[in-house]
Amino acid sequence: MVKRRQFLGLVTAVGGSCVLTACGGGGGGSGNGAGNASAASATTGSATSGATTAAATNGTTSATGNGTSGTTSGATTSSDQTTTGTSGGGTLASASGTAIPPAASITDTQGALWTLVNGSVYRNGVKAGNTYNVTLLLWYGNGVYHQGTGGQFYGWNGTTWLAVNDPRLGGTSAEGTTIPSASYIIDKLGALWTLSNGMVLRNNAYVGVTSGVAMVLWYGGKIWCRSTGGQFYVCTDLDQWLPCSDPRIALAATPGSFHGINGHYDYRYTAAQIVQIMMNMGCSTYRVGCTDDPVQLNAVIRLAQAFQAAGLTLFVLVNIGVRDANGVLFASETIAYNRGRSCGATVAAALAPYGIVMYECGNELTRDSAIILDSTNAGSKAADFSNANWPVMRGAMRGMIDGVKSAQPAAKCGINFCVADIGAADALWDGKQPDGTSGYPTVRWDMTTWHNYEVYGDIFNIGTDGAGPGFDLPTYCKARYGVPFLLTEWNTGPEKSEAYRANYISASYATYYQARKTKNIQSAMYYVLDSGDATYGVMIDGVTLNLPYNAFVSFVASHPDN
Repeated sequence: MVKRRQFLGLVTAVGGSCVLTACGGGGGGSGNGAGNASAASATTGSATSGATTAAATNGTTSATGNGTSGTTSGATTSSDQTTTGTSGGGTLASASGTAIPPAASITDTQGALWTLVNGSVYRNGVKAGNTYNVTLLLWYGNGVYHQGTGGQFYGWNGTTWLAVNDPRLGGTSAEGTTIPSASYIIDKLGALWTLSNGMVLRNNAYVGVTSGVAMVLWYGGKIWCRSTGGQFYVCTDLDQWLPCSDPRIALAATPGSFHGINGHYDYRYTAAQIVQIMMNMGCSTYRVGCTDDPVQLNAVIRLAQAFQAAGLTLFVLVNIGVRDANGVLFASETIAYNRGRSCGATVAAALAPYGIVMYECGNELTRDSAIILDSTNAGSKAADFSNANWPVMRGAMRGMIDGVKSAQPAAKCGINFCVADIGAADALWDGKQPDGTSGYPTVRWDMTTWHNYEVYGDIFNIGTDGAGPGFDLPTYCKARYGVPFLLTEWNTGPEKSEAYRANYISASYATYYQARKTKNIQSAMYYVLDSGDATYGVMIDGVTLNLPYNAFVSFVASHPDN
């Protein structure tokens, strides 16, 4: 039988987020609101995590808390809108934007009367929550807000006050907003970013350690800054600033290898048949994995010979993991390194005579159960990974790269990641452990390679840990690592119909293709040519699955790789 890719399905997180567990590869395998509200009210607001919505119990308003700031449901309401109340004998609500002072009172859409007396907020003559030192009461977008002497705003959710931004500031800032010329940036969680005396603040609290900052940028779902010396930095989920290039710079990938597809070394097709299939489909790049096992390696050598003669590109996955032949985790970083180096050197030495110059070193190693702590996490934080077992993975990756380059110094090596594994990629690149300690061997690659299945989310707006606000992953990698980006596996799920898969191919391929000229996406390799059934492949034993096959071939034919 043809070896099939084993899809492990969806895992649903407690919080309602979904990510895909590790998959097989191409080779088979704080606001300063003191004095504005009571301690109880302030605690309620700051304890609201993520983007949790506190719904109004009386229909007055709803506020979204996100720690010490938030966005409000009325932020997009026209400031001159007047709404007829549902009670109070048809009394009109106050105009959006009405404030005390100078107004004496505010009427909400329920007909309730809001007043400000001696620094406390009252609703129909009864204190609304526990407030004091309030300097401003505001009706905006069908919501009631107050501000205290410290400047922090709070929104009424029907029972209490939650910390929010000034609702008049608006929602998420436009892509590319900078400080200066803007005075502030609002991110997707509603946090307010400002720049003061060369330091970056979020909700009036310093973010990490910054100094000499000349510009703050909102781009690709991330906050970036530029120092007075011109160096760019990106802010991570852990409020660390990592060096990078300007993410706005468009980079075009080298043409010639964009259209690709995955296969396996143990297909029943001959090498000549695979070459013919590739040419019929218009594909230039074929990803296949092997180890130094003679059966696997000899099969890939035959492919390399045929591909060289046809002028096609064979992209080889060195398919060593973090475990030995018995499935036992390598005992140390040194043992993992030595195994990886031996395999990488053997594979590269055997394939060098046939023009193979690109290698992927390892397949989804970050998703091994010994490495990822919780498979429902997207990997956007280094802390998502096992600190104890991290050195084993690092050793295997370093070994494969060093082994390949010992046989082929000019070869290009990639490291493979999944979902939103920038936490893993950053830690490896900078020589850090998941616990944040540094000074360890770095892992540096010539190509950033990634897997993107539909369940992971849109790679250009992929969620952090499956639920958080999305960010543009290829843009991040382009600025952070400065090397070409390759999608070495992409597809939807195995349960989808052929019609659904065909539509997914057309739509997803278009987004990848468009980004090749700006986000340095060098190749998009569909998974897979033949999965032995209709779950992933576009053919079975040479017989095409017409809908997905035709969608793929039609797209390639109409989108030249130039």
